[in-house]
Amino acid sequence: MSAPVTISIDAMGGDNAPDIVVEGVRLAHVRLPHVRYLLFGDAARVEPLLDRYPEIRGVCTLRHTDEAVSGDAKPSQVLRTGRRSSMWLAADAVAKGEAAGVVSAGNTGALMAVSKFVLRMLPGIDRPAIAGMFPTERGETVMLDLGANVDCDANNLVQFAVMGEVFARAVLGLEQPSIGLLNVGSEELKGNDAVRSAANTLRESHLPIRFHGFVEGNDICAGTVDVVVTDGFTGNIALKTAEGTVRLYSTFLKESFRASLLAKFGFLFARHALHKVKVRTDPRRYNGAMFLGLNGIAVKSHGGTDAFGFANAIGVAVDLVAHGYNDRIRREFERFKAAEPAPAQRAAGTG
Repeated sequence: MSAPVTISIDAMGGDNAPDIVVEGVRLAHVRLPHVRYLLFGDAARVEPLLDRYPEIRGVCTLRHTDEAVSGDAKPSQVLRTGRRSSMWLAADAVAKGEAAGVVSAGNTGALMAVSKFVLRMLPGIDRPAIAGMFPTERGETVMLDLGANVDCDANNLVQFAVMGEVFARAVLGLEQPSIGLLNVGSEELKGNDAVRSAANTLRESHLPIRFHGFVEGNDICAGTVDVVVTDGFTGNIALKTAEGTVRLYSTFLKESFRASLLAKFGFLFARHALHKVKVRTDPRRYNGAMFLGLNGIAVKSHGGTDAFGFANAIGVAVDLVAHGYNDRIRREFERFKAAEPAPAQRAAGTG
Protein backbone atom coordinates (compact mmCIF):
# COMPACT_ATOMS: atom_id res chain seq x y z
CA MET A 1 0.00 0.00 0.00
CA SER A 2 1.27 3.47 -0.89
CA ALA A 3 1.24 6.16 1.78
CA PRO A 4 -1.68 8.61 1.56
CA VAL A 5 -0.91 11.71 -0.51
CA THR A 6 -3.01 14.87 -0.81
CA ILE A 7 -2.99 16.84 -4.06
CA SER A 8 -4.43 20.33 -4.35
CA ILE A 9 -6.54 20.95 -7.47
CA ASP A 10 -7.46 24.21 -9.18
CA ALA A 11 -10.94 23.06 -10.19
CA MET A 12 -11.69 26.18 -12.26
CA GLY A 13 -8.52 26.27 -14.39
CA GLY A 14 -8.59 25.28 -18.07
CA ASP A 15 -10.79 25.58 -21.13
CA ASN A 16 -13.32 22.96 -20.00
CA ALA A 17 -13.21 23.33 -16.22
CA PRO A 18 -14.59 22.21 -13.90
CA ASP A 19 -16.09 19.27 -15.85
CA ILE A 20 -12.88 17.70 -17.15
CA VAL A 21 -11.08 18.45 -13.88
CA VAL A 22 -13.53 16.46 -11.75
CA GLU A 23 -13.70 13.66 -14.30
CA GLY A 24 -9.89 13.66 -14.42
CA VAL A 25 -9.82 13.20 -10.65
CA ARG A 26 -12.17 10.24 -11.08
CA LEU A 27 -9.87 8.63 -13.65
CA ALA A 28 -6.81 9.30 -11.50
CA HIS A 29 -8.54 7.69 -8.52
CA VAL A 30 -8.78 4.39 -10.40
CA ARG A 31 -4.98 4.29 -10.80
CA LEU A 32 -4.09 6.07 -7.56
CA PRO A 33 -6.61 5.03 -4.88
CA HIS A 34 -4.32 6.24 -2.06
CA VAL A 35 -4.46 9.90 -3.21
CA ARG A 36 -6.74 12.45 -1.58
CA TYR A 37 -7.77 15.75 -3.19
CA LEU A 38 -8.40 19.31 -2.07
CA LEU A 39 -10.55 20.94 -4.77
CA PHE A 40 -10.80 24.73 -4.94
CA GLY A 41 -13.65 26.16 -7.00
CA ASP A 42 -17.24 27.33 -7.29
CA ALA A 43 -19.33 24.95 -5.17
CA ALA A 44 -22.42 25.60 -7.28
CA ARG A 45 -20.62 24.15 -10.30
CA VAL A 46 -18.36 21.54 -8.69
CA GLU A 47 -20.81 19.91 -6.23
CA PRO A 48 -23.11 18.51 -8.97
CA LEU A 49 -20.09 16.97 -10.70
CA LEU A 50 -19.00 15.28 -7.48
CA ASP A 51 -22.54 13.96 -7.09
CA ARG A 52 -22.19 12.45 -10.56
CA TYR A 53 -19.15 10.43 -9.39
CA PRO A 54 -19.96 9.16 -5.88
CA GLU A 55 -16.90 6.88 -5.93
CA ILE A 56 -14.62 9.90 -5.39
CA ARG A 57 -16.73 11.65 -2.76
CA GLY A 58 -14.75 10.06 0.03
CA VAL A 59 -11.38 11.24 -1.29
CA CYS A 60 -12.36 14.82 -2.24
CA THR A 61 -12.73 17.89 -0.08
CA LEU A 62 -14.23 20.93 -1.78
CA ARG A 63 -13.39 24.46 -0.68
CA HIS A 64 -15.57 27.13 -2.20
CA THR A 65 -14.39 30.24 -3.99
CA ASP A 66 -16.24 32.08 -6.71
CA GLU A 67 -13.07 33.68 -8.08
CA ALA A 68 -11.02 32.15 -10.90
CA VAL A 69 -8.04 33.23 -13.03
CA SER A 70 -9.04 33.88 -16.64
CA GLY A 71 -6.98 32.57 -19.54
CA ASP A 72 -5.95 36.07 -20.62
CA ALA A 73 -5.18 37.47 -17.16
CA LYS A 74 -1.77 39.09 -16.77
CA PRO A 75 0.45 37.49 -14.10
CA SER A 76 1.06 40.88 -12.46
CA GLN A 77 -2.68 41.44 -12.19
CA VAL A 78 -3.21 38.02 -10.59
CA LEU A 79 -0.46 38.72 -8.05
CA ARG A 80 -2.21 41.94 -7.07
CA THR A 81 -5.85 40.88 -7.03
CA GLY A 82 -6.07 37.09 -7.29
CA ARG A 83 -5.51 35.92 -3.75
CA ARG A 84 -9.03 34.50 -3.46
CA SER A 85 -8.88 32.73 -6.81
CA SER A 86 -9.03 28.95 -7.06
CA MET A 87 -5.49 28.90 -8.50
CA TRP A 88 -3.97 30.93 -5.65
CA LEU A 89 -5.76 29.00 -2.91
CA ALA A 90 -4.71 25.67 -4.45
CA ALA A 91 -1.06 26.73 -4.48
CA ASP A 92 -1.34 28.19 -0.97
CA ALA A 93 -2.55 24.82 0.34
CA VAL A 94 0.85 23.39 -0.64
CA ALA A 95 2.70 26.23 1.06
CA LYS A 96 0.69 25.62 4.24
CA GLY A 97 1.46 21.89 4.19
CA GLU A 98 -2.15 20.86 3.59
CA ALA A 99 -1.25 19.30 0.23
CA ALA A 100 1.92 17.80 -1.23
CA GLY A 101 1.47 19.30 -4.70
CA VAL A 102 -0.81 21.44 -6.86
CA VAL A 103 -2.21 20.74 -10.33
CA SER A 104 -3.86 23.35 -12.55
CA ALA A 105 -4.86 23.60 -16.21
CA GLY A 106 -5.18 27.37 -15.91
CA ASN A 107 -3.20 30.33 -17.25
CA THR A 108 0.47 29.23 -17.47
CA GLY A 109 2.03 32.62 -16.78
CA ALA A 110 -0.27 33.25 -13.84
CA LEU A 111 0.36 29.79 -12.37
CA MET A 112 4.12 30.27 -12.64
CA ALA A 113 3.93 33.71 -10.99
CA VAL A 114 1.61 32.56 -8.21
CA SER A 115 3.60 29.37 -7.55
CA LYS A 116 6.88 31.27 -7.41
CA PHE A 117 5.42 33.90 -5.07
CA VAL A 118 3.61 31.46 -2.76
CA LEU A 119 6.01 28.49 -2.74
CA ARG A 120 9.31 30.38 -3.19
CA MET A 121 12.44 28.88 -4.74
CA LEU A 122 14.58 26.01 -3.53
CA PRO A 123 17.96 27.05 -2.09
CA GLY A 124 20.61 27.47 -4.81
CA ILE A 125 18.14 27.90 -7.68
CA ASP A 126 17.56 31.31 -9.23
CA ARG A 127 14.65 30.54 -11.56
CA PRO A 128 12.10 27.78 -11.98
CA ALA A 129 12.00 25.83 -15.23
CA ILE A 130 9.10 24.19 -17.02
CA ALA A 131 9.99 20.58 -17.82
CA GLY A 132 8.11 18.15 -20.04
CA MET A 133 8.43 14.71 -21.58
CA PHE A 134 9.00 13.96 -25.27
CA PRO A 135 8.43 10.54 -26.89
CA THR A 136 11.57 9.45 -28.75
CA GLU A 137 12.95 6.55 -30.76
CA ARG A 138 14.57 5.23 -27.58
CA GLY A 139 11.76 5.89 -25.11
CA GLU A 140 11.28 9.25 -23.41
CA THR A 141 13.37 12.39 -23.03
CA VAL A 142 13.03 15.19 -20.48
CA MET A 143 13.31 18.72 -21.86
CA LEU A 144 13.60 22.01 -19.98
CA ASP A 145 12.96 24.93 -20.03
CA LEU A 146 9.77 24.96 -22.11
CA GLY A 147 8.82 28.58 -21.68
CA ALA A 148 9.31 29.97 -18.17
CA ASN A 149 12.51 31.90 -18.93
CA VAL A 150 12.92 33.60 -22.30
CA ASP A 151 16.45 34.80 -21.51
CA CYS A 152 18.87 32.56 -19.63
CA ASP A 153 22.51 32.94 -18.62
CA ALA A 154 25.02 30.11 -18.26
CA ASN A 155 24.27 29.67 -14.56
CA ASN A 156 20.55 29.18 -15.26
CA LEU A 157 21.31 26.51 -17.87
CA VAL A 158 23.62 24.66 -15.46
CA GLN A 159 20.89 24.71 -12.79
CA PHE A 160 18.38 23.37 -15.33
CA ALA A 161 20.82 20.57 -16.18
CA VAL A 162 21.12 19.53 -12.53
CA MET A 163 17.34 19.63 -12.01
CA GLY A 164 16.70 17.65 -15.19
CA GLU A 165 19.32 15.06 -14.28
CA VAL A 166 17.81 14.52 -10.83
CA PHE A 167 14.33 14.23 -12.37
CA ALA A 168 15.50 11.58 -14.84
CA ARG A 169 17.06 9.54 -12.04
CA ALA A 170 14.23 9.99 -9.53
CA VAL A 171 11.16 9.65 -11.74
CA LEU A 172 12.34 7.80 -14.86
CA GLY A 173 14.58 5.46 -12.89
CA LEU A 174 17.69 6.05 -15.03
CA GLU A 175 20.88 5.23 -13.15
CA GLN A 176 23.07 7.77 -14.95
CA PRO A 177 21.08 9.85 -17.46
CA SER A 178 22.90 11.71 -20.20
CA ILE A 179 22.59 15.50 -20.49
CA GLY A 180 22.73 17.56 -23.68
CA LEU A 181 22.64 21.32 -24.29
CA LEU A 182 20.45 22.26 -27.26
CA ASN A 183 22.53 24.24 -29.76
CA VAL A 184 22.77 25.19 -33.43
CA GLY A 185 25.46 22.56 -33.95
CA SER A 186 27.36 19.86 -32.11
CA GLU A 187 30.78 21.48 -32.53
CA GLU A 188 32.30 23.07 -29.41
CA LEU A 189 32.68 26.50 -31.03
CA LYS A 190 28.99 26.73 -32.00
CA GLY A 191 26.38 28.70 -30.05
CA ASN A 192 26.18 31.85 -27.97
CA ASP A 193 28.29 32.71 -24.93
CA ALA A 194 25.74 31.40 -22.41
CA VAL A 195 25.52 27.97 -24.03
CA ARG A 196 29.29 27.59 -24.43
CA SER A 197 29.97 28.76 -20.87
CA ALA A 198 27.35 26.37 -19.46
CA ALA A 199 28.95 23.51 -21.41
CA ASN A 200 32.37 24.31 -19.93
CA THR A 201 30.91 24.36 -16.40
CA LEU A 202 29.19 21.00 -16.89
CA ARG A 203 32.35 19.42 -18.35
CA GLU A 204 34.43 20.59 -15.39
CA SER A 205 31.84 19.87 -12.70
CA HIS A 206 32.76 17.36 -10.00
CA LEU A 207 29.16 16.18 -9.82
CA PRO A 208 28.56 12.70 -11.29
CA ILE A 209 26.75 14.15 -14.32
CA ARG A 210 27.14 12.39 -17.67
CA PHE A 211 27.38 15.41 -19.93
CA HIS A 212 27.05 14.45 -23.60
CA GLY A 213 27.78 17.91 -25.00
CA PHE A 214 25.77 19.85 -27.56
CA VAL A 215 22.73 18.37 -29.30
CA GLU A 216 20.67 19.68 -32.20
CA GLY A 217 16.93 19.79 -32.83
CA ASN A 218 16.83 16.43 -34.60
CA ASP A 219 18.48 14.81 -31.55
CA ILE A 220 15.41 15.49 -29.40
CA CYS A 221 13.13 12.91 -31.04
CA ALA A 222 16.05 10.61 -31.79
CA GLY A 223 16.58 10.22 -28.04
CA THR A 224 20.30 11.04 -28.31
CA VAL A 225 20.28 12.14 -24.67
CA ASP A 226 17.95 11.60 -21.73
CA VAL A 227 17.76 15.28 -20.75
CA VAL A 228 17.73 18.21 -23.19
CA VAL A 229 18.56 21.60 -21.65
CA THR A 230 17.75 24.94 -23.28
CA ASP A 231 16.32 28.39 -22.60
CA GLY A 232 12.56 28.92 -22.46
CA PHE A 233 12.41 30.79 -25.79
CA THR A 234 13.98 27.95 -27.78
CA GLY A 235 12.32 25.22 -25.74
CA ASN A 236 8.81 26.57 -26.23
CA ILE A 237 9.32 26.87 -29.99
CA ALA A 238 10.63 23.29 -30.12
CA LEU A 239 7.62 22.07 -28.10
CA LYS A 240 5.03 23.83 -30.26
CA THR A 241 6.80 22.69 -33.45
CA ALA A 242 6.71 19.07 -32.28
CA GLU A 243 3.02 19.31 -31.36
CA GLY A 244 2.20 20.88 -34.72
CA THR A 245 4.16 18.22 -36.60
CA VAL A 246 2.22 15.43 -34.87
CA ARG A 247 -1.09 17.06 -35.82
CA LEU A 248 0.12 17.60 -39.41
CA TYR A 249 1.06 13.96 -39.93
CA SER A 250 -2.18 12.83 -38.30
CA THR A 251 -4.10 14.98 -40.79
CA PHE A 252 -2.05 13.64 -43.72
CA LEU A 253 -2.74 10.02 -42.67
CA LYS A 254 -6.49 10.61 -42.34
CA GLU A 255 -6.65 12.29 -45.75
CA SER A 256 -4.63 9.50 -47.37
CA PHE A 257 -6.80 6.69 -46.01
CA ARG A 258 -9.95 8.49 -47.12
CA ALA A 259 -8.64 9.17 -50.62
CA SER A 260 -9.98 6.00 -52.29
CA LEU A 261 -11.82 2.77 -51.68
CA LEU A 262 -8.53 0.84 -51.92
CA ALA A 263 -6.98 3.14 -49.30
CA LYS A 264 -9.93 2.48 -46.99
CA PHE A 265 -9.36 -1.27 -47.33
CA GLY A 266 -5.69 -0.66 -46.59
CA PHE A 267 -6.68 1.11 -43.37
CA LEU A 268 -8.56 -2.01 -42.21
CA PHE A 269 -5.33 -4.02 -42.40
CA ALA A 270 -3.16 -1.27 -40.87
CA ARG A 271 -5.46 -0.01 -38.13
CA HIS A 272 -3.87 -2.02 -35.30
CA ALA A 273 -0.40 -0.72 -36.15
CA LEU A 274 -1.73 2.82 -36.56
CA HIS A 275 -3.43 2.57 -33.17
CA LYS A 276 -0.08 1.74 -31.54
CA VAL A 277 1.46 4.82 -33.16
CA LYS A 278 -1.46 6.96 -32.02
CA VAL A 279 -1.14 5.74 -28.44
CA ARG A 280 2.61 6.33 -28.34
CA THR A 281 2.36 9.88 -29.72
CA ASP A 282 -0.84 10.87 -27.88
CA PRO A 283 0.00 14.25 -26.23
CA ARG A 284 -2.41 13.44 -23.40
CA ARG A 285 -0.03 10.72 -22.22
CA TYR A 286 2.68 13.35 -21.75
CA ASN A 287 0.39 16.00 -20.28
CA GLY A 288 1.65 17.63 -17.12
CA ALA A 289 4.51 20.13 -17.35
CA MET A 290 6.52 20.33 -14.14
CA PHE A 291 7.63 23.61 -12.55
CA LEU A 292 11.05 22.48 -11.32
CA GLY A 293 13.02 24.52 -8.80
CA LEU A 294 10.13 25.62 -6.60
CA ASN A 295 9.96 24.83 -2.90
CA GLY A 296 6.88 22.70 -3.56
CA ILE A 297 5.41 20.53 -6.30
CA ALA A 298 3.46 22.39 -9.01
CA VAL A 299 2.25 20.78 -12.26
CA LYS A 300 0.66 22.58 -15.20
CA SER A 301 -1.85 20.65 -17.29
CA HIS A 302 -2.53 21.73 -20.86
CA GLY A 303 -5.50 24.11 -20.82
CA GLY A 304 -7.32 22.29 -23.61
CA THR A 305 -6.79 18.74 -22.41
CA ASP A 306 -9.53 16.25 -21.62
CA ALA A 307 -10.11 14.21 -18.46
CA PHE A 308 -7.59 11.54 -19.50
CA GLY A 309 -4.89 14.17 -19.94
CA PHE A 310 -5.71 15.87 -16.64
CA ALA A 311 -5.53 12.53 -14.85
CA ASN A 312 -2.02 12.06 -16.26
CA ALA A 313 -1.03 15.51 -14.95
CA ILE A 314 -2.18 14.41 -11.49
CA GLY A 315 -0.04 11.29 -11.92
CA VAL A 316 3.00 13.47 -12.65
CA ALA A 317 2.49 15.41 -9.41
CA VAL A 318 2.08 12.20 -7.41
CA ASP A 319 5.26 10.76 -8.96
CA LEU A 320 7.28 13.84 -7.99
CA VAL A 321 5.99 13.60 -4.43
CA ALA A 322 6.50 9.84 -4.17
CA HIS A 323 10.11 10.05 -5.34
CA GLY A 324 10.99 12.93 -3.00
CA TYR A 325 12.07 15.07 -5.94
CA ASN A 326 12.54 18.34 -4.05
CA ASP A 327 14.58 16.73 -1.27
CA ARG A 328 16.87 15.20 -3.87
CA ILE A 329 17.24 18.57 -5.61
CA ARG A 330 18.29 20.16 -2.31
CA ARG A 331 20.95 17.51 -1.76
CA GLU A 332 22.30 17.80 -5.31
CA PHE A 333 22.66 21.57 -5.09
CA GLU A 334 24.41 21.30 -1.74
CA ARG A 335 26.90 18.94 -3.40
CA PHE A 336 27.17 21.26 -6.39
CA LYS A 337 27.99 24.28 -4.21
CA ALA A 338 30.49 22.26 -2.19
CA ALA A 339 32.22 21.18 -5.40
CA GLU A 340 32.57 24.72 -6.75
CA PRO A 341 36.06 26.20 -6.48
CA ALA A 342 36.51 29.11 -4.10
CA PRO A 343 36.70 32.63 -5.60
CA ALA A 344 40.45 32.82 -4.96
CA GLN A 345 40.97 29.50 -6.77
CA ARG A 346 38.90 30.69 -9.73
CA ALA A 347 40.89 33.90 -9.90
CA ALA A 348 44.17 31.97 -9.75
CA GLY A 349 42.98 29.68 -12.49
CA THR A 350 42.25 32.58 -14.81
CA GLY A 351 45.32 34.64 -14.00
